[in-house]
Amino acid sequence: MENFPVINMESLNGEKRAITMDKIKDACENWGFFELVNHGIPPEMMDTVERLTKGHYKKCMEQRFRELVASKGLEYVQKEVHDLDWESTFHLKHLPESNIFQIPDLDDDYRKVMKEFAVKLEKLAEELLDLLCENLGLEKGYLKNAFHGSNGPTFGTKVSNYPPCPKPDLIKGLRAHTDAGGIILLFQDDKVSGLQLLKDGQWVNVPPMRHSIVVNLGDQLEVITNGKYKSVLHRVVAQTDGNRMSIASFYNPGSDAVIYPAPVLVDREAEEASEGTYPKFVFEDYMKLYAALKFQAKEPRFEAMKAMESSPNLGPIATA
Repeated sequence: MENFPVINMESLNGEKRAITMDKIKDACENWGFFELVNHGIPPEMMDTVERLTKGHYKKCMEQRFRELVASKGLEYVQKEVHDLDWESTFHLKHLPESNIFQIPDLDDDYRKVMKEFAVKLEKLAEELLDLLCENLGLEKGYLKNAFHGSNGPTFGTKVSNYPPCPKPDLIKGLRAHTDAGGIILLFQDDKVSGLQLLKDGQWVNVPPMRHSIVVNLGDQLEVITNGKYKSVLHRVVAQTDGNRMSIASFYNPGSDAVIYPAPVLVDREAEEASEGTYPKFVFEDYMKLYAALKFQAKEPRFEAMKAMESSPNLGPIATA
């Protein structure tokens, strides 16, 4: 198995740019994941985010998680659990409106740095989308515009902790799934591993690396690129030792954005034969379907949206 793709963003400035763009292209086409170093987010900020995230878990969430585990008898399960995950989470919304001041129990310092961190991640996500446009032969800004809808993109963060698990063979930290949205930027623990992706039928570890940002592609980019880039199944394997921190930020289309394959990436003949093309839909409609089917294969979701597209009751999607 070849090495997990690591992209040094500083190499985009100078004579190594073409090689680096090729590495990004290969990662998007063959992995659906890559890891960024020298991405422009200050290491000191990341250290503060990590320290305050771990402190918040200890102070506000650890006991709640223990009580949940005890109430469900999870420490004593004898067979594989398929309906829940060994994780403790909360969600922050950034765009179109922030909820960071509505989340209880967050210290002021923590709110402040998470707000600053989100601004940096938003900028990085948009920079990455333009790099993808360049590799795809799309005009600069195409993907950002495709995500825009009437109120701009949806952007939020899932803050997770994966505590030590006594039965990691029976309970997943997070069950296998593809991500529904656009582009996902992950700041993960650099000491405790667990994130894996499926490549060529094998589960591959995403290596923990200090101050890196792991990037993966969601279902919407698969649709817009007409399958040239694909979202990839991934999971979190619970560990018996160590508490793994995961801060995943999702740069997604706006709820009313109409998603469809970029015309320049659609083969004309295949389109006429209605083969190999992806559906056209409103992002919010896809998310409603995804909410019920997250841990199932993505292909039936695409087929369901295609069926909805051809339905006479579709309404605005058919004419958008």
